[in-house]
Amino acid sequence: MSQTARQPDAPREPSTESDAPSLLSIEEIQQEPLLSSFITSADKAMAGLGYTEHGFRHANLTARIAFNVLSRLGMEGRLAGLACIAGYLHDIGNMVARDTHGQVGALLAYDALKDRMQTADLALIMGAIGNHEEEGGESVSPVSAAVILADKSDVHRSRVRKSAQLDFDIHDRVNYAAEQSFLRVDSSARTITLELTIDTEISHVMEYFEIFLHRMIMCRRAAEQLDCHFKLRINGASLL
Repeated sequence: MSQTARQPDAPREPSTESDAPSLLSIEEIQQEPLLSSFITSADKAMAGLGYTEHGFRHANLTARIAFNVLSRLGMEGRLAGLACIAGYLHDIGNMVARDTHGQVGALLAYDALKDRMQTADLALIMGAIGNHEEEGGESVSPVSAAVILADKSDVHRSRVRKSAQLDFDIHDRVNYAAEQSFLRVDSSARTITLELTIDTEISHVMEYFEIFLHRMIMCRRAAEQLDCHFKLRINGASLL
């Protein structure tokens, strides 16, 4: 009995990024129960270690500032959106351990978002989360630079958990002394300026540099990644 030869299947076109899901909005990220539980657990772990607030307040503020940095510098909206997501998720690794929490957080973000985002977009988010801390972190992309600047600019008394100043360590004092903080982006002058108002009766300016010098160096490098100069202004005086 004759048998008709089976024709080989036509070769399949390799998948392209355009076949992948479109960029998630920050609202969708914020409404994801798994990611919310990560942030809640991370903040509880940080509270147990005696650290300042690292919960939804810090996550949302970092997300908004990171978005604004790239938007005000005129970068395309997709990059600003990725910076917003990375800023929101940058500290989720703290729920596992404080050490290497950036790298752990990057892997947690990958596992949560790998089926919902384009690979190239997720890679930028992971790189920003994994490189936001002073210990080995670098501004490896504009998204990463924006997250670093946003994270390090959040110095404010609302982050302090302890109620009695007698219990404050130097991190508590510096944060509690910060009455206002604002990251100003001047796209025409190509400057990014952290403006702080500090109550020097609570903490001296030198204490700020004692614990935040490495962070300011990181901010300077992040600004350079964005072709900008980083400046620091405390109580109206330019210090960097």
